[in-house]
Amino acid sequence: MHLLKLVLKSSGKRGVIQGGVLSPLLSNIYLNELDKMLEKAKMTTTEGKYIRLEYARFADDLVILVTYHRNSDWLLRAVKYRLMQELDKLGVSLNRDKTKVVNLRIKRESFVFLGFIFRQRDYARPEAGHIKLPKPGARKALLTKLKKIFRTLRSRPIEWLIQAINPMLRGWLNYFRIGNCSKGFSYIKWWVIRKVRRNMMRAKLRNGFGWKRWNNDYFYQTLGLYEDYRIRYQ
Repeated sequence: MHLLKLVLKSSGKRGVIQGGVLSPLLSNIYLNELDKMLEKAKMTTTEGKYIRLEYARFADDLVILVTYHRNSDWLLRAVKYRLMQELDKLGVSLNRDKTKVVNLRIKRESFVFLGFIFRQRDYARPEAGHIKLPKPGARKALLTKLKKIFRTLRSRPIEWLIQAINPMLRGWLNYFRIGNCSKGFSYIKWWVIRKVRRNMMRAKLRNGFGWKRWNNDYFYQTLGLYEDYRIRYQ
């Protein structure tokens, strides 16, 4: 599978402010014609149940997937040509630094889209499909934010701490739980319970983590620490 990963940027007087609150909505309206072109290309190249081209776009972040076959190089070239034509009509240019063509059958080739990194599951067996994981640094960013809360509320009641970290855990886990993230989720769960236990023991002026003093159910069921780390495979 070839993949054309593109990040669009506005040019001229019709630009959309990147990062603005209305950017996704304005981009969806502004780039509606681009969607129509890609949808037509998808329908035109589909043969029965065999789809040669697929695409996904959120605001100005776009990926176009082209089936991998030695006789399909023409399709990749044609899509790029039509894409440039359409963007030129809209007065939109490509962010050259973030735009690239990826062959997912090649080892270490991958792309990032909406916070996930996509890559081949097994490079020796392309038929095994692909996996998606949180992009590099996503877990580290979460733990950094949690550490700050733990430091800030170190001397506060444990209930305050749990109320502060629960929304962060719920939001991050709900977003990434549709991916192949079981190992990463297990690490976060282990990390959080240790930090909560450590805070509890420090409040009692004791060392350690209180493994013999409390079982984990006490934190999850009695204190209400967020505990849904299940993956929702789609």
